[in-house]
Amino acid sequence: MHSSLDRWLFKQVDNSALVLFRVIFGLLLAVEAFGSMATGMVRRQFIDPEFTFTFIGFEFLEPLPGNGMYVLYSIMGIAGLLVMVGFKYRMAITFYAITWTYIYLLQKSSYNNHCYLLMLLNYIMIFLPAHKSASVDARLYPKIRMEHMSRWIYIFIIALIWIVYAYASVAKFYPDWLDGSFPRYLMSIRAKNWNILQEPWTHEAIKYFGLFFDILIVPFLLWKRTRWLAVMASVFFHLFNSIVFKIGIFPYMALSFLIFFFSVTKIHQWFLWKKQFYDKGEIIIPKSRNLIITCSSVFLLVMLLLPLRHWTIKDDVFWTEEGHRMSWRMMLRSRTGKAQFFIEDKATGVRSRVKLSNYLSPRQKNSVQSKPDFMWQFAQRLKKDYAAQNMDIAVYVDAKVGINGRQPSQFTDPDIDLAATEWSHWNHAVWILPSPGYDRVKSR
Repeated sequence: MHSSLDRWLFKQVDNSALVLFRVIFGLLLAVEAFGSMATGMVRRQFIDPEFTFTFIGFEFLEPLPGNGMYVLYSIMGIAGLLVMVGFKYRMAITFYAITWTYIYLLQKSSYNNHCYLLMLLNYIMIFLPAHKSASVDARLYPKIRMEHMSRWIYIFIIALIWIVYAYASVAKFYPDWLDGSFPRYLMSIRAKNWNILQEPWTHEAIKYFGLFFDILIVPFLLWKRTRWLAVMASVFFHLFNSIVFKIGIFPYMALSFLIFFFSVTKIHQWFLWKKQFYDKGEIIIPKSRNLIITCSSVFLLVMLLLPLRHWTIKDDVFWTEEGHRMSWRMMLRSRTGKAQFFIEDKATGVRSRVKLSNYLSPRQKNSVQSKPDFMWQFAQRLKKDYAAQNMDIAVYVDAKVGINGRQPSQFTDPDIDLAATEWSHWNHAVWILPSPGYDRVKSR
């Protein structure tokens, strides 16, 4: 006799949605890899800069020498195509997951939550049976062919999507979004050539649509009566983001999630009608039942808790950036800054100013002047470079930062040697001065 939990999680359903998602996801992986080379992103991020800013703790990572990064991206593109057609699926998706993690950790100058989500999805897809139907693998190895999967896969994917959207909405409940000042500022810097996007009514529409779309989209997709309304809103929302903000494959990846909200019968009829349809509804309890439930639950719990970590860190996350990454805080703020770095020879006491353009690309320079972890890492880099010349130096940073177009305020304590400080992912950096006071508590 099966428990109600087992009947809910392990009832077998047709796998057309997962199979179709594999095809789209693999295509997007290939587009991401080949597109990065075609648009010059690989050159700008890995070839031209003297060094890259890795995630703190992964400083040992280095770009591949010579044209190695082009070779890597080329193989990644091929791996994406293999995922799409389902040939050597496990090998291809595992390779892409590992290499994307390497790229993700190697450089964060162009970080966004989309890169993080793509990394998570790659690892999730390793463990899902997305290649067992409508694939080359299933044709070559008939023993693995399967037209069904456990319902927990649907539940898991929808839960993850809901978490992402929910946090994106909750993060918008801060003064700059609620009073429309940030949507107005965002349009002025990202869509200044679009006259219609500079209208006050447009800013109000963006404010409310962005807020309610994120919080309501999953419930509306789950409810049959509002599903098509939610689909139309999704298409508009994500195509708008793609056209205006040019954020790569993410809008199309987000649209591909819609597949999981339609009935398996519809997905099969619309896209995979040649595939055998499964409708037996068997309850099949896998031997790894406990492992599946435990790992899935722990993963989703981490996804729920990780975005809340900024509440344990002093001051405002919009100001300090501590706890900002990996928390689905998307399109919420814009930072500008002006920083001066000074090195002081501890032996002589002589102090000199660092010319940032001698070390950094334009994108890196912008980040170093406005984001604290970049400031700290650059100070460590200077310390290391001068240590190679047998010089022991201190590094002082005098930085002013502005949030969402505000007048810049003093951000760093210019009397603290950043090269002598430690970085903590869970505690406040004492050299970051308190936020200037505007809506400090409310904006959390």
